[in-house]
Amino acid sequence: MNLTTLLDMAADGSDGRTVLGELSAGDLRTAARRGAVVLTQAGASAVVYLAPNGPAFPVALFAAAVAGVPFVPVNYRLGEAQLISLLANHPGALVIATGPQAVIAKPGAAGLVTPDEWFDLTTDRPGNPLPEPDPESTAVIIYTSGTTSAPKGVLLKHANLVSYVIGTVEFGSAAAGEASLLCAPPYHIAGVSNVLTNLYSGRRLVFLDPFTPAGWLDAVRGERVTHAMVVPTMLARIMADDTVDRKVPSLRTLAYGGASMPPRVIEQAMREWPDVGFVNAYGLTETSSTVCVLGPDDHRNAFAATDPDARARLHSAGRPIPGVAIEVRDPAGKVVPVGVSGRIWIRGAQVSAGYAGKPGRSDGWLDTRDLGRLDSAGFLFIEGREDDTIIRGAENIAPAEIEDVLLRLSGVADAVVVGVPDQEWGQRIEAVVAPEPGVSLDPDQLRESVRQVVRGSKTPDRIAVWDELPRTPTGKIRRDDIVAQLGPASKSQAAIAEPKRRVPAPADDPP
Repeated sequence: MNLTTLLDMAADGSDGRTVLGELSAGDLRTAARRGAVVLTQAGASAVVYLAPNGPAFPVALFAAAVAGVPFVPVNYRLGEAQLISLLANHPGALVIATGPQAVIAKPGAAGLVTPDEWFDLTTDRPGNPLPEPDPESTAVIIYTSGTTSAPKGVLLKHANLVSYVIGTVEFGSAAAGEASLLCAPPYHIAGVSNVLTNLYSGRRLVFLDPFTPAGWLDAVRGERVTHAMVVPTMLARIMADDTVDRKVPSLRTLAYGGASMPPRVIEQAMREWPDVGFVNAYGLTETSSTVCVLGPDDHRNAFAATDPDARARLHSAGRPIPGVAIEVRDPAGKVVPVGVSGRIWIRGAQVSAGYAGKPGRSDGWLDTRDLGRLDSAGFLFIEGREDDTIIRGAENIAPAEIEDVLLRLSGVADAVVVGVPDQEWGQRIEAVVAPEPGVSLDPDQLRESVRQVVRGSKTPDRIAVWDELPRTPTGKIRRDDIVAQLGPASKSQAAIAEPKRRVPAPADDPP
């Protein structure tokens, strides 16, 4: 099976309901076939999509699939040098771009069109079926964010994406009138996977770009949205904005993922929206989206639990979906016991074969470089990226543990903990917090509150208070930017409280 198979199933099995704007699944197939004619006549070797969300996005995705060429959604927010570098990887592509990105892109070998021009091209020409693409061929290439290194092109085959869709969604399961609000950008795996899963289920897709709390709430009510997906920063902004009406009478399911969810945010959302089923979805670009799910019943059971271990599962990533195997391994590659932390490894048909220009994996296992642990019931707890681990002296410290403490403190809306170079200790622990609206935070008091929970060696040496933390559009913290902005202590006196002692406490220092 390939992506065209999913499109054919949706078109042949639908009842004529709209799935995209005014288009039915059958209309979408016709537009995709017409777009494929455009691509084949132009000799396009790929489709580069360099624009915000909109109807042109899924038409381009499926047109590329019908034509048998890769679809390459690129972050339109990147700087000129980065865009030029990425576009150089696809010299024979048809580029769909708008605004300043169109100027940067310049006409490729197969041409340059705006999203509106592309959409128009799919409405006025015949579109005939083409040979089925090989399921083992590359369907989508998504570049990693590249916040700490050069972006890598993740190769997702038709078979990877189809495996994810049919393993997580029941065909035609959506009731008439159901609508899904998509505000994940098209260059993120959630953007691609939401198009596929909503089409397969028969749910109408509504786009929102850019995101604002008021705009999101208006779209939910105005479009009678029943399903939506957000990144944690979006939900945090919605819950923190007391100037908006947060009533969402039509909303039945809200999925979130892409970054860690502050505990107080999900708990507030569950109290305010008791009729909404919350879903935490953990996945990676390399896994074609979700591999672990904490479903609505899991949320409710954990929220109501009195047992600390059961309650803690509210902040887990849930359990693996069918067809996915997850192991937690030590540095030597050995599987660790339940409850022990290590690196998360994933295997399944939806796991990517590798990266552009690099050899594929031979055993099918993906080393995520995420740290985590499994509990006795199979719930996965994410403890951050191994690359983010702070090495202070001979001790490895996970920032997520300290961030969780900070995020539970009154008045703290956002927090990040980073390792800053230090001549004596290798790295020192520093934190940056953002306050809730109208709240004034005292760094010394924050440090003391953290020290009451974690031992002294894990207490940040200093804490900065910023209006907001730098994040990518998909909610990931830009840690390198934060380290660079913190700088030496003497340059940050206005925002950072000097620690009361500059020598870190010993490892056995009591709280």
